[in-house]
Order: sequence, then structure tokens, then C-alpha cells
Amino acid sequence: MEYINIAYVISAICFIFGIKMLSHPKTARNGNSLASIGMLIAIVSTLYGGEVLNFKLIGIGVLIGSIIGGIVANKIEMTQMPQMVAIFNGLGGGASALIASAEFYTQYQNNLSTFMLVTIILSVVIGTLTLTGSFIAFGKLQGFVSGKPITFPGQQLINGLMVISIGVMGTYIVNTPTEINFFYGILIIAGIIGVTLTIPIGGADMPVVISLLNSYSGVAAAATGFVLMNNALIISGALVGASGLILTQIMCKGMNRSLANVIFGAVGGDTAIASGGQAQELNIKSYSTEEAAMIFDAAEKVIVVPGYGLAVAQAQHAVREVAEWLEAQGKQVLYAIHPVAGRMPGHMNVLLAEANIPYELLKDLDEINPEFEDCDVALILGANDVVNPAARHDTSSPIYGMPILNVDKARTVIVNKRSMNPGFAGIQNELFGFDNTIMVFGDAKDMLGKLMSDLKEL
Repeated sequence: MEYINIAYVISAICFIFGIKMLSHPKTARNGNSLASIGMLIAIVSTLYGGEVLNFKLIGIGVLIGSIIGGIVANKIEMTQMPQMVAIFNGLGGGASALIASAEFYTQYQNNLSTFMLVTIILSVVIGTLTLTGSFIAFGKLQGFVSGKPITFPGQQLINGLMVISIGVMGTYIVNTPTEINFFYGILIIAGIIGVTLTIPIGGADMPVVISLLNSYSGVAAAATGFVLMNNALIISGALVGASGLILTQIMCKGMNRSLANVIFGAVGGDTAIASGGQAQELNIKSYSTEEAAMIFDAAEKVIVVPGYGLAVAQAQHAVREVAEWLEAQGKQVLYAIHPVAGRMPGHMNVLLAEANIPYELLKDLDEINPEFEDCDVALILGANDVVNPAARHDTSSPIYGMPILNVDKARTVIVNKRSMNPGFAGIQNELFGFDNTIMVFGDAKDMLGKLMSDLKEL
């Protein structure tokens, strides 16, 4: 047992250093590999130190999981990465809930301690609501569940009553563990809470939701670690829970909103729809790539603002080619990264890193905003809410108060969109009608390809 605990400490060290290395693209791959090695050590140690185990069933499970994971990892597109992360969060929470449930089902007649019963209930509740909530988040991202907030009268009251019900039934189970029907009731209500907590959250808040669900899955795993008395599971679950919560806080700060407002605010509902009426008042100026190329030719400093439209078009390599051509002409090119651009934390960083764009050129919100003052061209590729000036002054806007990229301060703003559809918040962007803004419609990858050709012909 002592050797197993030493192995767990080694795996924990691998997890910690692996997470640290994930903070920079140059070390991210090695960090991922190091964390994987740590997990391998933890799994092998657990199997070695376990009681009588059915290695045949374990082997079958590993084989099936490896096949499914390999196929999904190879076929998943970068635009679907948020959905995959949401599914992973849900499966992690579901696994924790299943293990805790199995432990309760096999031992509830053996006079379990209060501590064991409480940790089982916590693992089941958090794991189950993470499972159902993650699948709702997946549905909102994938499109088969409405991305707009889904609310109904008395929603928060009902949620509160369900939480109280779980507390009452959990207390009864602690006092009378043999009442297994109450345990089933907790499972069902926890699953419903996962749904009712997630459906009122709009598409604009998906990055925060993914981070929060990630944290939930870690907490559920840590609770399951206490159920099994497994130190490796406790440590890894705590790391995931803490890092997910920190990331959630960073996302909330990026939107200048509290976590409670994200969960209960229903951003993107009726208010957002009402604000969309501004679309008819905008004076849109549509330009061709030839005209845009002449503007770039005269520019000295260009700032690229990537958004979800860049991810959809898989245009990260195309934007790198354009940027390299501009740099070869002696122009300065920077990239402005908003904390909540895209559909998951770090979405734009991952995309641009995939295209081997130097990480030093990627500037965060606070670092890049002063640069727009003397910027000749701000090129917006599919970003919407994170560049909407309404966040500064329109108190009726659902994004009011959210820190944005100050692209409107550039001499010329070139916006690439496929259509005039609003962003995740469901509101029109008043930037599109500004005097210094021009629109170049079309798929980002196709547009950048044509722009590259036009630049070379100048």
C-alpha cells in the first residue's frame, strides 16, 4: 500500500506540472503527455493494489473506450471542440455518479458511516447534474437545443424546492440508509436540476458554462475519491475542480459579470431580441476584396480579431498566409484575443496555435486595446459581441458593461461575416454601421484566399 501511495504522489506531480505546461503552446503538447503518463501511473497502481478484479471486463472496457476515443479524436473538427469538451465533462460526471451509486447499492445494508453516505450523495448529485447539464450544453452548441435562454414562470423557485428535496432525502438516507427509494429520488431530481440550471443560459455564456461544468466534474471525481478512499482520484478531481473554477472566474471577469448573473441572468432572451431591431437603421457599406486589398496595401499596422466565424471556416491557415505576406511588406500584424471569443475558453488561441502563428503576436484584451488608437486596419473575422460598442453605453443591452475590444478606434475596421445574423447574445452590432467600418461578406477562408490573390496583384 505504501508503494501505491508513492505512485499516487508521482502521478499528482505529473498532473500539476502537466497543467502548468498547458499554459503555453510551446510546452502544451509535452504537458498533455506528462499528465497522461501521470494518469497511466495512477491507473496501473490502482489495478495493482486493488482486490480481486475482473481484468477481462476491465480490458474490454479499455478497448471499447480506446476505439471510441480514437475515432472521435480523429474525426472531430476544431469547430466542434466545445461540444466535445461538454460531452467529456458530462461523461466524467456520469462516471463519478455511477461509481458512487454502485458503492451505495452494494453496501447500503452494511451500516455505512455518515461520512461515507454524505460523500456518496455529494458525488451522485454533482455527477448527475453535470451529466444532464453537459448534454444540454452540448445540444445548445450543436443546435438541436435552442441557444436562446429557455425560461418559465417560477423556474428558480422550482429549482430551490428541488435542492431542498435533495437535502431532505439525503438527510433521511444518512439516518436510514436502507431506504433505497430515496436514493433513486435523489438521482432523478439531480438529473432534472442539471437540465433546469442549463436551459436558461444563453449561447453567449457557453464558454462560462463549459468551464463551470468542467469544475463540477472535478468536484464529483474528488467526492468519489473519498467514497473509494483513493488518493489519486481525490487529488486529480481537486485539480480539475479548482482549475475549472479559476477559469470560470476568468471568463466572468472577461464579461464583467458575476457567476450568479451568468447562471440566472438568462442573457440572450427577450431583451436581446428587442435590441436586434437596430439592424434596419445601420448604414452598411459592403466592399469587395479588391477594394479591401488597397486599404491593406496602404496600412502600416494591422490588428486581426478572430471570432467563431474564423473557426467555422477553418481559416486560421489562410489568415496566417495573409499576415505573413503583409509582414513581408514591412507591415506590423498583431492578433487581438478576447477571453470569451469563440465557444470555449482559449478557443481562438488553440486555432491560431494550430496554424503556427507566433504566440508572442497574440495579445489579450488589456494589452491590445491601447494598440487600436494608432492602428490603420482592424480586421474582424467572425467576431461579433466582443467588438460591439453597445457594451459601453447601451444600458438596455444584455452585454452592457462587458469589456470589449476597442476596434472602433482603428482608422478603418474591415468586418468579415457570412451574413448579418447577430452573435450569441442575439443582438445586432452597431459597429457595422460606423463611418469607419466596411463589410466584406463571405466565408472567411474564401475571402482571405481572394484577398491574398488581390494583394499579390497590386
